Amino acid sequence: MPTPHPADEPLVLGDRRFRSRLILGTGKYPDLETMRAAHEAAATELVTVAVRRIDLSAPPGRRLLDFVDRSKIALLPNTAGCTTAEEAIRTAHLGREAGLSDLVKLEVIGDEETLLPDPVETLKACRPLVRDGFTVLVYTSDDPVLGRRLAGEGAAAVMPAGSPIGSGQGVLNPNNIRLLLEKVSVPVIVDAGVGTASDVASAMELGIAGVLLNTGVACAKDPVRMARAMALACEAGRLAFLSGRIPKRLHASASSPSEGLATAR
Repeated sequence: MPTPHPADEPLVLGDRRFRSRLILGTGKYPDLETMRAAHEAAATELVTVAVRRIDLSAPPGRRLLDFVDRSKIALLPNTAGCTTAEEAIRTAHLGREAGLSDLVKLEVIGDEETLLPDPVETLKACRPLVRDGFTVLVYTSDDPVLGRRLAGEGAAAVMPAGSPIGSGQGVLNPNNIRLLLEKVSVPVIVDAGVGTASDVASAMELGIAGVLLNTGVACAKDPVRMARAMALACEAGRLAFLSGRIPKRLHASASSPSEGLATAR
């Protein structure tokens, strides 16, 4: 299983500490057994669950949460499907009252076709949830100004979309992610749009705190293998960032310098 580098710090979200920097979802899997196996293959310690989509009428042993090992994995309830601040706040409270968590992924959608977040309603919902004791992780655009405002409202993490949800396009605007990292002091976690392991590695190499993804694993031909690949890519990208890459150069730089070599006669 992927293991954090001994010199690395854990991912801190509120009062929670996580060794894994890969957050997975619980939707779109072909079945609950595959979902559980993918979580295990990725060694994830945090998974999202849509509060409004939990089927409490399912028989015991066949409920979604029956397939999440709560001794190893924390829940991140999200407000998926909400389109107003009031709706998102109410959904977050329902999740906490149901015993899911005081963590919440705040998600307020502004457009049903693109699934882009509504910046006004998202900002409007953030402060009341923080005031009510939630650890708020905010799904947002990659706008650095909005990210700074959300962090100022008390968000525990800013989660910009790398590209539209489920699109598999990876991080389309890495420059904005870099700006976000400069502007906010809370963790920046890329959320949405990741399609394969190289997307995760390149995102982590930017210096972000983690990656949240669902479709890239759940809808892969082999979700369990893809989950493992994503976890390894997350670790590799993090290690590469901590190691400090060489600068890009226009011209070659010999691996074996010629200085000090005897001149052939």
